[in-house]
Amino acid sequence: MIHFSDRAIVEGLKLNSDYIIKHVYQEFFPTIRYLIKKNTGNDEDAEDIFQESLIVVLKNVQKDDFYLTCSFLTYLYSISRNLWMQKLKTKRKGATNFDLIEKFFNIPESATRETAEAEQMKYRIYREHFNAMEKDCQRILLLSLQKYSSKDIADTMGYGSENYAKTKKYNCKERLKKAIMSDPRMKDYID
Repeated sequence: MIHFSDRAIVEGLKLNSDYIIKHVYQEFFPTIRYLIKKNTGNDEDAEDIFQESLIVVLKNVQKDDFYLTCSFLTYLYSISRNLWMQKLKTKRKGATNFDLIEKFFNIPESATRETAEAEQMKYRIYREHFNAMEKDCQRILLLSLQKYSSKDIADTMGYGSENYAKTKKYNCKERLKKAIMSDPRMKDYID
C-alpha cells in the first residue's frame, strides 16, 4: 500500500479524490473501529462514526483558513472520539432527539383540552420547521439543548473556532424562529 503524507491526504480530500478517500478508509478505519469498540460500540457504530467524521473532515478541508496542526490521524481520531462521546452521552440520558425538544412543550396535566391541542399544534409546527432545516443546524440546536458549550459544539462539529460555533448557533436559532413565526398557522398562537 502506498503511504501518503498528511499534506497529500488533505490536498486529495480538498479535490474529493476517490483514491485518497479510499486510502483514508483503508489506513485509518481500523483505528477508529478500535476506539469505538473499546468504548462499548460495535462495527456498525464504528462505520457510522467514521462516515460522520469523514464528512466533518471533508467540510473542514474546504475552508480557506484550514490548517492541520497535528497528524491527520490525530485530527480524524479526535473528531471521531467527540462524535462517539456525544452519541454515548445521548444514549446514557435515554433521550431521543425529540425527547429533548418535547421537554419544552410539556402540557400540564391540569390543562384544558383547548390548551393541550394548542400546545400539540405549536409542537407540530416547530417539529416540521426543525425537520426542514439543514442537518448541521439541527445538530447544533440539539447539542445546545443538551447544554453543550460553544467550545464543545465547535469541537464536535469540527468548526475552527468557538466564535464560529456561536455565530452558527445564533443564525440557526434565528432561522428556526423566523420560519415558525412566519408560518400562517402560528397567527392563532401569537399574542
